[in-house]
Amino acid sequence: MPQPAPARPAAVLHRMVMPSHTCPYGLKALDLLRRKGFAVEDHPLTTREQTDAFKAQHGVQTTPQVFIEGRRIGGYDDLRRHLGMRVPEPGATSYRPVAALFAMTALIAMAASAAAFGSPFTALALQWFGGISMATLALLKLQDVERFSTMFLNYDLLARHWVGYGYVYPFAEAIAGVLMIAGLLPWLSVPIALFIGTVGAVSVFKAVYIDRRALKCACVGGSSNVPLGFVSLVENLGMIAMALWMLTHL
Repeated sequence: MPQPAPARPAAVLHRMVMPSHTCPYGLKALDLLRRKGFAVEDHPLTTREQTDAFKAQHGVQTTPQVFIEGRRIGGYDDLRRHLGMRVPEPGATSYRPVAALFAMTALIAMAASAAAFGSPFTALALQWFGGISMATLALLKLQDVERFSTMFLNYDLLARHWVGYGYVYPFAEAIAGVLMIAGLLPWLSVPIALFIGTVGAVSVFKAVYIDRRALKCACVGGSSNVPLGFVSLVENLGMIAMALWMLTHL
């Protein structure tokens, strides 16, 4: 006789589902439990009174709350930890923003090259990659120039002597990047890229490898947790290399 299927583990979920607000973490917890094979007993909290009463009853400050086998696990992040999944710590450093940015700018450059020339691997694709990367990095900085310039002052040697450079930098990077994409005015874009890349490389090298300072990089804007270090140095050296490459292809 066929063996009966094993019973699915049971979980109880209490989450906020109000007319004006459905808790996104509650939805994520519900989805995660179902994907992990749990039979979920879902208890929507549909009013503020219900939510406050639930919090008071269980002595918790937030919802959603997950219970497995009668034991309270906690919220969405607690559930992920319980299931052995990674949970980013608040304020933790991460290279993901930089990796995602350069991966996307490379794909955009190759896509443009494929559309224009039938191949993603062309000399112009490399030039476009450099220009698109610079323009995208500038865009991130320009979202909050004040915050970027403040973060930039922590390590940039020129900005620490001339505060205005922190405000000028994103615009200079944007101009150089756009001109490199278009292949226009190399007499302007190349010197800009060489200048800001060289100052940046020297500043990062001094701050990280000589002074041994643990800082956050302002390269992807002022709100990132990207550590200042090898990636930041490579970004500036890449800018210099791009400018030198364009000099040889004028």
